[in-house]
Amino acid sequence: MSSQFPAHINRRRFLKSLGAAAASSAAPSAFASFPAPGSVAVFPATFTLLPLGSIRPRGWLKDQLRIQADGLSGHLDETWPDVGSNSGWLGGTGESGERGPYFVDGLVPLAYLLDDDRLKAKAQKFMEWALRSQHASGAFGPASNDDWWPRMPMLKALAQYQEVTGDARVMPMMQRYFAYQLSALPTRPLKAYSRFRWQEQVLTVLWLYDRAPDPSLLALAHLLRAQGYDWQAQYAHFRYTEPTTAARIAALSVTPGFEEVRMATHGVNNSQAIKTGALWSRVTGSEADRQSVLDMIAELDRYHGLPNGMFSCDEHLAGRSPSQGSELCSVVEYMYSLEQALAILGEASLGDRLEKLAFNALPGTFTDDMWAHQYDQQPNQVECSLHREPWMTNGPESNLYGLEPHFGCCTANFSQGWPKFAATLFMQSADGGVVAAAYSPCEARISLQGTEIHVVEETDYPFRDTVRLAINPSRPLRFPLLLRIPGWAAGTVITVNGSRHEAGTPGRFARIEREWRRGDIVELVFPMRPRILTGFNNSVSVERGPLVFSYNISQDWLKLRDRGMTADWQVYPGSRWSYALKVDSAKEAQDISVSESPLSDRPFTAAQAPVSLHMDAKLLPSWMAVNGNAETLPESPVSSGEPDETITLVPYAAAKLRVTSFPSFKDSQ
Repeated sequence: MSSQFPAHINRRRFLKSLGAAAASSAAPSAFASFPAPGSVAVFPATFTLLPLGSIRPRGWLKDQLRIQADGLSGHLDETWPDVGSNSGWLGGTGESGERGPYFVDGLVPLAYLLDDDRLKAKAQKFMEWALRSQHASGAFGPASNDDWWPRMPMLKALAQYQEVTGDARVMPMMQRYFAYQLSALPTRPLKAYSRFRWQEQVLTVLWLYDRAPDPSLLALAHLLRAQGYDWQAQYAHFRYTEPTTAARIAALSVTPGFEEVRMATHGVNNSQAIKTGALWSRVTGSEADRQSVLDMIAELDRYHGLPNGMFSCDEHLAGRSPSQGSELCSVVEYMYSLEQALAILGEASLGDRLEKLAFNALPGTFTDDMWAHQYDQQPNQVECSLHREPWMTNGPESNLYGLEPHFGCCTANFSQGWPKFAATLFMQSADGGVVAAAYSPCEARISLQGTEIHVVEETDYPFRDTVRLAINPSRPLRFPLLLRIPGWAAGTVITVNGSRHEAGTPGRFARIEREWRRGDIVELVFPMRPRILTGFNNSVSVERGPLVFSYNISQDWLKLRDRGMTADWQVYPGSRWSYALKVDSAKEAQDISVSESPLSDRPFTAAQAPVSLHMDAKLLPSWMAVNGNAETLPESPVSSGEPDETITLVPYAAAKLRVTSFPSFKDSQ
């Protein structure tokens, strides 16, 4: 795992420098004994996440958050009773499970990143009730539901709220709750979702430990780990390599060793679990724990990977066919896991995957105004209508656009996607540097050595190739600036105040250490040559920079029903879509023509797509839709007697009906 640390950090020196902490906690079994009081310390993360509010979106990213705030996210409590005034998380008799916590976990960062008083007031109601609901025992939350799981996302919301407001009540409240849980878990252990999502609470336990170290917190972390599902063991010997049909779940559930197949193959559980090894490495210092993050991603890609950066899960792991879907909850949770793991490990490839999800899979599941979303999205999505195909375990409403198609968890949870991405664009390195972890227009205020560093990032990335950083320390200060160079960005050019700097290595962090002064300018130019990738059944997909491109099928939208302030929609194709692309392995992507248009305030729309690609193609009449679903891709290369055409591809998220994985043919066919 040679790339797990940034280029400037030697792994052996890093681990050796941890000294006594390593001696006390590097080797204990995660399932054996708890640490002795007074002998514990956590291992530091490679990078530190900045407190919420340190980064503010600008440009197109701020526009996207504003669309979200003006759409369903910002009005959900006004039109959906599950998070309305009767919510159990506001003291009412309504829904008292995960939906209130999910909603506020995204609402808090959205409100404060936009400095929106209306949204802050909505979030404050949930925060106040949660804080005041705590009993003398330390327990908190709705009395009607004592499940451990929904309290885990509420704790994440409370941690963000404390970071941005400094509310002095939050940390003592968490200390009391964690003490209560440490005493209660032995007789009321984790079960169901809490057992498979234990790492979500270890995250907030470590968050509190970093601010108020207490050996009992690490004792709790060990207890959670001991009672939780062993995700790392699952992926060390990964057995869920086939699509998980309902019949397969039923068969495996009575097979020794597979009794937990339903939860182990659940898409959201797996998305949340990706950060497990990274989090646990802060307790153990173990290289194996760190490596497990990349191992999990590799196994998911190998057996269930899709061209939009996701793995299939509709709602269980569903194989590599691009006609399968991914649940929206799994997208935003995968992003969150990557944000956390990137900070802990300092692994640049995690930033590449994070951007791929943020710029494709995330916006690809919403209407342009974000008043409706899908439960499941498909890379090859040729119709959104009431059919049971192709879902492995979901129902016929799964890919409709609406308020809560199929199931409402995503309605509550999707709000965290954009705000948490925006809040993690910059980080701080362990050696006192500024880290550009992902790229989008924003500004950040970072305190180093008692000095405020104001960084302004001006860019139209990912639609354009240039990122411009203005570095403005309040006084001249020497520190390192770490710049993530995407793995696809060979030939990147870096300049400092107009002078060429040594180019970084793709897939690593470039390091610029100097005395910085107000007005210093760093510019990165990432070559964005189109790339052709091979996938399921030798199909091909096309990427440029972090964007995936799709053929935009014309659409006829049919309202199924009104849903309060929004509506549920079916979408039918209005044009032919079964194209095969001409791919000449000798020329690769050289003949792909690129067009750029002005960037609008809605860049993820087909009508205003800021970049498009033009490729030679032929219709393939034998490739059809059955029950509203694109048939399994034929094995490439294919033959077609249809005439040559030039088709236009747009960014994946702009095409609400789309083909993303194509059969291919050669010149001779």
